[in-house]
Amino acid sequence: MKTSTALRRLGAYLLQSRRLLLAIGVSTLGASGCALAAPYLTGQALDALIGGSGGFAAICLTLAAVYLLGSLAGWLQARLLAAVTQRTVWQLRGELFARMQRLPVGFYEQRSHGELMSRTTNDLDNVSNSLNQSLVQLISSVISIVGSLALMLWLQPLLTLVAVSTVPLLYGVARLVARTTRSQFKLQQVELAEANSRIEETVTGRHVVTLFHQEERAAAEFSAVNKRLRSAGTRAQIYSGLMGPSMNLLGHLNYLLIAAAGGWLASRELASVGLVVSFLGYSRQFSGPVNELANQYNLIQAGVAGAERIFETLDTEPERSAAERAETPLLLQGDVVFREVGFGYGAGAAVLRDVSFAVPAGTMTALVGPTGAGKSTIVSLLARFHDPTSGTISIGGVDLASLHRDDVRSRIGIVLQETQLFSGTVRENIRYGRLDASDAEVEAAARAAQAHRFIQKLPDRYDTRLAPEGGNLSQGQRQLISIARTLLADPDVLLLDEATSSVDTLAELEIQKAMASLMKGRTSIVVAHRLGTIRRADQILVLHEGRIEQRGTHDELMRAGGRYRELHRHQFEERQVSQH
Repeated sequence: MKTSTALRRLGAYLLQSRRLLLAIGVSTLGASGCALAAPYLTGQALDALIGGSGGFAAICLTLAAVYLLGSLAGWLQARLLAAVTQRTVWQLRGELFARMQRLPVGFYEQRSHGELMSRTTNDLDNVSNSLNQSLVQLISSVISIVGSLALMLWLQPLLTLVAVSTVPLLYGVARLVARTTRSQFKLQQVELAEANSRIEETVTGRHVVTLFHQEERAAAEFSAVNKRLRSAGTRAQIYSGLMGPSMNLLGHLNYLLIAAAGGWLASRELASVGLVVSFLGYSRQFSGPVNELANQYNLIQAGVAGAERIFETLDTEPERSAAERAETPLLLQGDVVFREVGFGYGAGAAVLRDVSFAVPAGTMTALVGPTGAGKSTIVSLLARFHDPTSGTISIGGVDLASLHRDDVRSRIGIVLQETQLFSGTVRENIRYGRLDASDAEVEAAARAAQAHRFIQKLPDRYDTRLAPEGGNLSQGQRQLISIARTLLADPDVLLLDEATSSVDTLAELEIQKAMASLMKGRTSIVVAHRLGTIRRADQILVLHEGRIEQRGTHDELMRAGGRYRELHRHQFEERQVSQH
């Protein structure tokens, strides 16, 4: 995205606060007007003192009043600017979060958590800081440059020509530095997102890191990322740091030329000493804003880079459905049918190849197979997190592609191995399945999910607040709450993805009871590594490399031999070894 495009779009957000911007403009005009009046009054005071014409005290009092008014205008300006900046950032943050809720799952699969967090925190902070410190500076700079130029022309046209002689050089240097600086700040933001991602992974995976004694490796990997971030940040600051000294040097050169030319004019009585002093003050106000902007250039570039990344996210195509939402609640009843379904992630290799099977309504079908066989992908396609690249998926004879995604998801319940709980109470987490559920319905769902017993033992029972990600509960307890949440939603089709593969045997028994309640009367598809949990499945599909290699009941597959019996034998042997 071009810088001009990002600035134009950011300006559109600012213009939504037109009245406040107008007030900022008026206060800035007042502050700048006072600043412009000060050099002239100083020169007048000096001439009055040297010439002995009187009025020196009155001019000094006027000058003091001008400084006071300028300070008050500056205070009002800062207060109004804070309101505009916070309103703009508030709106951007809200729109960014809302858009991220509507982005397809593929968007999240292609980006790290750290990168996404960086866009909603660091990038917005950079925009906020840039607006806070640079917006008024831009406005006051324009007023100061135009005002001081007009007054310089009025005071002494010849000296004005000297003052503007270095402007083309100032512009050329600024443009040269800007071209390199922006790309460096964008690279810095990319490396910062990677650093955030590493930190997030290490924090959330702390137990794994500690268990496998990988603290030194984690530190070494982060050190490499941190080193790249340091290099990118150093380059960005070095390039942007060239701006200030270059502008100051040219500004001092300009001041020296004006002082020399003014001294020559004063020595020949073509200008008074007071006029030259006033002109030198205006020359500072003419070149000063340029120098000030140059000193803030790194902040401006960081803000622009942040805005570009924010707008890139806002421009990402949201998840869409060709179908309209159903006017009445949708029921997904009937057989689930996959017909010659194929799927691959992006340009990668196909994950599913010509997969066809049917799950009769109200029955349970289990998916087994090694990692990468395509089990979780089938679950993902049914939930319409992705759409198949070939073939069709239907429920009750209705192609899911012809239905709105939200309608499909509202009738499908999912219990995942990695249970996601949110900040809030136990009651709020269960009610997430259906927000209009009563307390009695929440408790009934918890009872059916075998969760009521342990909830009653919590400090505040259903009103107990959970730690982030349910950290004050065991894995089994988190899954029971997840099952209660799904029960409350009362789905037509149930998807259980590795729902008991990460808990102990006792917890698994509780979860099995809860799942029995959950699956009763529902079409269910279960993914499980523990083959003992799916013995009663009406149908078992054995997947390998994206294809269905075997299908049948447990007894049928055991008699047939092949991959299923081999998996069963290996698992039995592993259990025997673990018991000894």
